[in-house]
Amino acid sequence: MSEPILILTDVVVAFHALRAVDGIRLAVPRGQRRAIIGPNGAGKTTLFNAIAGAVPPSSGRIRFDGHDITRLPPHRRAQLGISRTFQITNLFPTLRVYDNMVLALRGRSWRKFSLFGLPDTDSAETASIAAALAAARLGERADIPVKELSYGEQRQLEIALSLVTSPTMLLLDEPAAGLSPSERSMVADIIRALDRSITVVLIEHDMDLALAIVDFVTCMFEGRILVEEEPDRIRRNAKVQEVYLGKPRHA
Repeated sequence: MSEPILILTDVVVAFHALRAVDGIRLAVPRGQRRAIIGPNGAGKTTLFNAIAGAVPPSSGRIRFDGHDITRLPPHRRAQLGISRTFQITNLFPTLRVYDNMVLALRGRSWRKFSLFGLPDTDSAETASIAAALAAARLGERADIPVKELSYGEQRQLEIALSLVTSPTMLLLDEPAAGLSPSERSMVADIIRALDRSITVVLIEHDMDLALAIVDFVTCMFEGRILVEEEPDRIRRNAKVQEVYLGKPRHA
């Protein structure tokens, strides 16, 4: 069997005396859909930040696709194939959907340094943008200014932006946050339909949605891994119910 695409070994992220991530060991197989769940303050987003390079681990090691990325900056991790969305939308509202896609694609290209000339996309770029928009169910919205999209469509656009660079691992930080039930259903369908060549790791507070679209679940609590199991077992796990429902730990 091949090495997991993502391996974390004893990863700690400390902010002074607070260990937001406390000795995490994690292995994600290639192509897996993995949910990271847990109550507020469990350390989920800090863990994502450590994987994506937004915060450096205080100790431990992170390997991605055979590379030690523990100390690599975010742009180098992106070049290796890691793409990420965020809890809060981060778009250019006055530009068209298509223009936002071009900027995301050029961000990993030498053409980002070209301020003059070469304004048009080449055939390969055009194909990449079209494929990413189609995967995010936005193929008919390319010429619409982003500010005219619904909030749900803006979340879909963030997924499209993360796909346009052809990542091998996609980190989705609460992709359904703030969405209506129908919009959450749309996002779930988009994630389910992604090619299995893309490994997906997501944080999601909507447990019903998360457990319906992933193969495996890591539940965090107070910076540590509480339990890792398949979705059906997670639903019935007494420890998971305890931390989510707030029952006394020694009742």
